[in-house]
Amino acid sequence: MFKNLLATKPIAPAGHVDAGEPFEGSLDGEPTLKRTLTGTQLIMLGIGAVIGAGIFVLTGQAAAEYAGPAVMISFILAGIACAFAGLCYAEFAAMLPVSGSAYSYSYATLGEGVAWFIGWCLVLEYLFASSTVAVGWSGYLNAFLSNFDLALPTALASAPFAYENGEFLHTGGIVNLPAVLIIAAVSAVGYVGITQSAFVNSIIVAIKVSVIVLFIAFGIQYIDPANWQPFIPPSEGGNTYGVAGVLRAASVVFFAYIGFDAVSTAAGEAKNPQKDMPIGILGSLAVCTVLYIVMCGVLTGMMDFRLLGTPEPVSTALNNYPALGWLQTLVELAAIAGLSSVILVMLMAQPRIFYSMARDGLMPKLFGKVHRKYHTPYIGTVIVGIVAAALAGLMPLGLLGDIVSMGTLLAFATVCAGVMVLRFTKPDLHRPFRVPMAMVICPLGVVSCLYLFSLPFAEHWHLLIGWIIIGALIYALYGYRHSKLRNA
Repeated sequence: MFKNLLATKPIAPAGHVDAGEPFEGSLDGEPTLKRTLTGTQLIMLGIGAVIGAGIFVLTGQAAAEYAGPAVMISFILAGIACAFAGLCYAEFAAMLPVSGSAYSYSYATLGEGVAWFIGWCLVLEYLFASSTVAVGWSGYLNAFLSNFDLALPTALASAPFAYENGEFLHTGGIVNLPAVLIIAAVSAVGYVGITQSAFVNSIIVAIKVSVIVLFIAFGIQYIDPANWQPFIPPSEGGNTYGVAGVLRAASVVFFAYIGFDAVSTAAGEAKNPQKDMPIGILGSLAVCTVLYIVMCGVLTGMMDFRLLGTPEPVSTALNNYPALGWLQTLVELAAIAGLSSVILVMLMAQPRIFYSMARDGLMPKLFGKVHRKYHTPYIGTVIVGIVAAALAGLMPLGLLGDIVSMGTLLAFATVCAGVMVLRFTKPDLHRPFRVPMAMVICPLGVVSCLYLFSLPFAEHWHLLIGWIIIGALIYALYGYRHSKLRNA
């Protein structure tokens, strides 16, 4: 059994799609995913996934609770860890341009057991993250509606459960209705097709990036350098301020970067994956990192960082400047649009992870079915949408964030290790894109990701262990028996 867990899926570098790969269906007539995405669309896809909850919510909270103005350093540290992983993702995505992200890469390098583990971690990243962001979307929407006295009652706009001191408490709420509705709407868009999803996402990205640039351009005029002093606040014990606070904030704001790897899940739908996947992954990561750092500088310069620990820190900062009231309304609208695009990309990615796992026999066949008209994994899209809506409607925002980051960081560390392993086991494999200084970059990626993982793991280890046990049972009872590689 142990030998089977280490069995790797044969690697066959994908040929160029214009050299004979079917477009409307596979060679045996079964419908497949359509290759329609360009490098520009992939960059927009990555920006759509990354810019959202982080820039509109986590910047202020991380500054207020952990790092102060030095939250800019926290974003740089998290960005560096993502850059290491991004380079490794780019090598894999160009070499193996298939849907499945880190799951497919692990299957080809580290074995079936590790692949299942990573695929299960990716469920945390995409499924739970889409629910988490949907809860944030609900908060921004209700705040915007309150300007017109149209806000929903708390019972219909908040989760019925809270998680405190390791136990669930009833809040008096009924359901977070806006969060459920946005999941349903976005799932419908994902069901129709990847082209339509990418088109809608491109429009949303253009809107929110434009508003962010406006905020930076106008907000920079109101910066008071005194708000940046001290840049790293003196430690108050534990992870509150000081160097320890900056590091802890890096693990918090890492949530802001999750999703850039969602670009790799669309490799099976890229027109020229060997060229476009590295451009999409690294391009989106670079744009988002710069925007985050500048945004943090403006926010903490406009207002004392201790006052930014609100669900809408950007709007909070603008409250102090009546002349920018018009911009505050635009920011709220951009936040609603921005969070929508994050949910869209997450709900596009998760069914494609299940699609790849089902094609390998590790998940039930229904997850591998592709719609004959829309060419999307439609059953997986519906199931994921239902589960995500339930989580968003019932679970609290705070519980999910750290768990999402832990699952993502494990996946990133595994991808970095996989690239290094493959350099030794298959050195002659054609690599359209190669990680520079791989023997330095890959270990740094593993170490940095595992270090950031360890910080929230110390607080939520029991939840993650429980999730892993559930996944192990599913693999033992279904995946191991139905594995196509093992039964070949």
